[in-house]
Amino acid sequence: MPPHRASSEEAVTEYSPETLPAVPPGGVRCGIDRADDDHAVCVVDLAGKVVQRFIAGHTGEGLAALVRRLRRAGAGEVAIERPDGKVVDTLLEAGLTVVVISPGQLKNLRGRYGSAGNKDDRFDAFVLAGTLRTDRARLRPLLPDSPATVTLRQACRARKDLAGHRVAVCNQLRARLKIAFPGAVGLFRDLDSPISLAFLARFDCQDRADRLSPRRLAAWLKSQGYSGRKDPAERHARLAAAPRGATGDDGAAKAHITRALPAVLYNDAIARGKDHPHATRILARAWLYVMWHCRQHHTAYDPARHKALQRILAEEKPSAA
Repeated sequence: MPPHRASSEEAVTEYSPETLPAVPPGGVRCGIDRADDDHAVCVVDLAGKVVQRFIAGHTGEGLAALVRRLRRAGAGEVAIERPDGKVVDTLLEAGLTVVVISPGQLKNLRGRYGSAGNKDDRFDAFVLAGTLRTDRARLRPLLPDSPATVTLRQACRARKDLAGHRVAVCNQLRARLKIAFPGAVGLFRDLDSPISLAFLARFDCQDRADRLSPRRLAAWLKSQGYSGRKDPAERHARLAAAPRGATGDDGAAKAHITRALPAVLYNDAIARGKDHPHATRILARAWLYVMWHCRQHHTAYDPARHKALQRILAEEKPSAA
């Protein structure tokens, strides 16, 4: 079996360059097939015979009971499919050795044990334990994350959550505009681009957009420093040809929501003149470079060696003083 290759999320986890001992502590090893609500557990002996099978709940008490049962069985090593999550954290905190066997590898290994390849939690737990018995010379133990690596992982997840929130708000804004002001949808390439959000801040309803002429729209675009490829007259024609939005008191009431949703879409980034996709690409490229080096050198993320971060911190010191 080829050595485990980390995914982008696994890249911030440290792997020991050392192999597992020839004989596992206690003479048994365990496989855990994770699920959302509970986890299938299988313990096998040196001959590969199943000595225990049980289900562990995904709760604090359930995971504590899992550790207690593994200790009573003498299992000091556990094979699992993912290198992160509460299950892995609990096992590592308990001092157990954790080995990651990726889902792709597990799928290929099922045939060795007689399965046609279909997933079965109890069987997969057995395959994980059996592979830890037969392929241990090629497997590597998973080391606990350092505090700096934990911080990096949390930052990456937070950025992912924020990006997901932004997409959700943008979708909500688009759905709202289709009802209140359809002409604004598709007027610019990206609904959450700086120019699109600026347009909605100034022309938040059908009544305000009706005051525009091709000449006035051109003048407004120029005042925003926008030089798109489409002629302002073409944009105005598209705006005029769109279905009519709400007008009068109804339009004014709906405009409050039209103004509120764009305000959620990172106004600070807009003020810097950077649209969200551009900022995301810059951030992703920088962190991928950092994580690649961590993986290559089997080291945790060290803020002191992050030159760009240190430069930013140095620039902020005078202002903080």
